[in-house]
Amino acid sequence: MQQLELEKTYLAKYLPHDLLDSPHKEIVDIYIPVNREHPKLRIRKNGDKYEITKKIKLDQNDASQQTEDTISMDIEEYTALASIPGKKVEKIRCYYKFHGKTAEIDVFKGELSGLVLVDFEFDSIEGLKQFSLPNFCLVDVTQEDFVAGGKLCGRKYKDIEQDLKRFNYSKLTIA
Repeated sequence: MQQLELEKTYLAKYLPHDLLDSPHKEIVDIYIPVNREHPKLRIRKNGDKYEITKKIKLDQNDASQQTEDTISMDIEEYTALASIPGKKVEKIRCYYKFHGKTAEIDVFKGELSGLVLVDFEFDSIEGLKQFSLPNFCLVDVTQEDFVAGGKLCGRKYKDIEQDLKRFNYSKLTIA
């Protein structure tokens, strides 16, 4: 089913002290094909759910508006597709309530440990444009290509460290 996704992405400044009191789950993303610099096709283990998603920017100069096609899968379908060579990224996603909205706070694991991204989704373009930087966020990186899921997959923290330094980002982890 195709839907419009309106979203802003931030680098976290710090993790809210009560973050782990929020609902959270482990996510494993596998992006294919493996030889593409920025794959748009993603196989996802989302807690106990499985899906395949393709995201396409509506405007190549604006990452805040994308179409998203998602198909649910069962464990057998996921397992079969997950055996295809791809680039993997693992994270803990926390659903944190903030001023009537839900922040999706992604705490990356493995080779990207230390990176924390915060996403907010919106129902309208007006809501997206009027949203203010939350206090636990450092900077809006929605338009920064290096934080796109398809670009992060298969990379290490050291691969993006220079990009992060431009924003005075400091590594964060869940205590």
